[in-house]
Amino acid sequence: MIKTPEEIELMAESGRLLASVFTFLDGLSLAGQSTMQVNDLVERFIVDQLEARPASKGQYGYGYVLNCSRNAVVCHGVPAPDEILCDGDIVNLDITLEKNGYIADSSKTYLVGEVAPQARRLVQTTYEALWKGIRAVRPGARLGDVGHAIERHAQRAGYSIVREYCGHGIGREMHEEPQVMHFGKPGTGMVLREGMVFTIEPMINQGRRTVETQDDGWTVTTTDGKLSAQFEHTVAVTRDGVRVLTLRPDEKPALRA
Repeated sequence: MIKTPEEIELMAESGRLLASVFTFLDGLSLAGQSTMQVNDLVERFIVDQLEARPASKGQYGYGYVLNCSRNAVVCHGVPAPDEILCDGDIVNLDITLEKNGYIADSSKTYLVGEVAPQARRLVQTTYEALWKGIRAVRPGARLGDVGHAIERHAQRAGYSIVREYCGHGIGREMHEEPQVMHFGKPGTGMVLREGMVFTIEPMINQGRRTVETQDDGWTVTTTDGKLSAQFEHTVAVTRDGVRVLTLRPDEKPALRA
């Protein structure tokens, strides 16, 4: 689970490239585009512009470079040519990238056009919860501290945490140890050590936390049809805190907060 400083620098390069994918997406108008069009744009950007590999394509038999999880879809939404992003939607784009043998993983929930205040509040709270978890990372802290910080923030806002899916160690493989839960008790769980690299990726529901998988075997939705939002970063435990390897340029104020 412990990466060398050299490995972390290689992962930071993958993370920097992945952050640039989201900067590219930030400049697009998503309304009116199909989720398959977004998938194809991202694939061309990663392969042609960044000369990297979209790590999700072919992983576990998955055929696409990203997950598009829209509105009541919690995670693992499959791109489709007939799924059109519409004004008022929220959509999580979950993307992985491999460069020089190391993988970075990140996601962002986008607001498409004019989004209702209730949906905006859910998305903003989810983003804040991600950063609550990130700020709990330091040597000697425990994974339960990370999960508790996320869960407390979500529940105070009246939302629920999805428990079936979690963050994970990452490196040469997409999924490594440890598992990073987004709920927990302070002072419990694995002790964090310098050199550990993992994702934090809370999925927060507007209603009940229960989820179900659709017939395609991938798409996970809320059971009550209410909205779900997610954000994700790949982080490394440093000597005195945390380094966000997938940090986007626009997020530097969040890092300092």
